[in-house]
Amino acid sequence: MSETRTMPQRDALPITPSDLAAGAPEAIGDALNAILADVFALYLKTKNFHWHVSGPHFHDYHLMLDAQASQLFAMTDPIAERVRKVGALTLRSIGHIARTQRVQDNDAAYVAPADMLAELRDDNRSLAARLRDAYGVCDACRDIATASLIETWIDETERRIWFLFETSRRV
Repeated sequence: MSETRTMPQRDALPITPSDLAAGAPEAIGDALNAILADVFALYLKTKNFHWHVSGPHFHDYHLMLDAQASQLFAMTDPIAERVRKVGALTLRSIGHIARTQRVQDNDAAYVAPADMLAELRDDNRSLAARLRDAYGVCDACRDIATASLIETWIDETERRIWFLFETSRRV
């Protein structure tokens, strides 16, 4: 007979103390959790296209998409840690990500390489706009540390957009 173990429930969740104004941790947490869900979704879509790209430019696209996926995945822990540092709670499951993400999944059995690049370019453009919105929330809440990280993530996102645009351009 197997024994089922359950975790004890706590009445109050531990919240990291913060000197941010009342409501700021929740506003920043909401903005960053939405970004985190989008980054996870974009990471998986980028890896999906990396795994399934084909054609005469396979090698170049395969390597570029792998590098971009790695960059996206590297963003996830710093985003989640900022949420916790400011005193909010972060995403807890794949279901939570699915309910929060704004990046659309692509489950098609085949996507032409040019369409892959265009879709990822557009998704990254949307992510850049959402990062700017999150920056505005952080700026309004005087969260300089998170805003500083977002500046870097915007720059990285714009680089991905640039590479995807230039790679797919017909000269």
